[in-house]
Amino acid sequence: MSAAAAAERRSGLLVAAAAFVLWGLMPLFWHLLKAVPSLQIVAHRIVWGALMVGAWLLWKQGRGWLRAILARPRAAGMLALSGLLIAFNWGLYIWAVNAGHVVETSLGYFINPLLNVVLGVAFLHERLNRTQWAAVGLATAGVAWLALRYGQPPWIALALALSFGLYGLVRKLVAVDAVAGLGAESVYLFLPALALMLWGESHGMGGFLGGWGWRLDLLLVLGGALTALPLIGFAYAVRRVPLSVVGLMQYIAPTLQFLLGVLFFREPFDATRAFGFACIWAGLAVFAGEGLWRSRRPVVPAT
Repeated sequence: MSAAAAAERRSGLLVAAAAFVLWGLMPLFWHLLKAVPSLQIVAHRIVWGALMVGAWLLWKQGRGWLRAILARPRAAGMLALSGLLIAFNWGLYIWAVNAGHVVETSLGYFINPLLNVVLGVAFLHERLNRTQWAAVGLATAGVAWLALRYGQPPWIALALALSFGLYGLVRKLVAVDAVAGLGAESVYLFLPALALMLWGESHGMGGFLGGWGWRLDLLLVLGGALTALPLIGFAYAVRRVPLSVVGLMQYIAPTLQFLLGVLFFREPFDATRAFGFACIWAGLAVFAGEGLWRSRRPVVPAT
């Protein structure tokens, strides 16, 4: 590997780590905004994020980036769907954090990689080996255990994992640059989010006219940056770091969320819940280990 390639890889690793750490610490940020209704937080997140991503794309690609996407009706329609999915995911996540379910939100993002595998089998006709099926089975057993012991499945975790998994599936099926795709999704969501934000402001449920002070106003604007920056950083990193490495690094975020839920927010985590989580973590360990082993196997040339 050349010195330039090594430097690119190091920068990619640092940016990827920063993005996942930022995602993992996000519950602390949303907790600061708990006085603002969750829908209003999501509306501000979309509006300010759209403005920031739009400015970035205008600077990097000029004014033609959106026209190029809209000229492809199938891609434009799929990005509208992915925009709805990510908006739902954001809204549920913010509500769950401020309602005291940080541990369960972390479970959703632990489940997500394995759910992605299942979606790949169901929609992309991908095939799993026995080890991968065993990993899925362990995670399913953990979810079933939690549902049995608590009388209902961990619906927040499952809804977060499913919405983000379907979002990833849609984005995989549409061949659009990651940041440009986010920009198109933001365009679709911008006007409904702006209308919701203005409605909230006019009814005393927003941030700027809600009487909570300039600090919360500033945090609402920063929420847009905290939406855009990790996604842009992630898009930067995946072009410079092997996908297998990025796949392992993604567990940084739910691990930090879980630790925050237990140690900072003091959410309950008894032995019954620990057993269910342990099954899911075991499935993830098997899945990640198998993927890492396959990525390091020497490629046998075809004869």
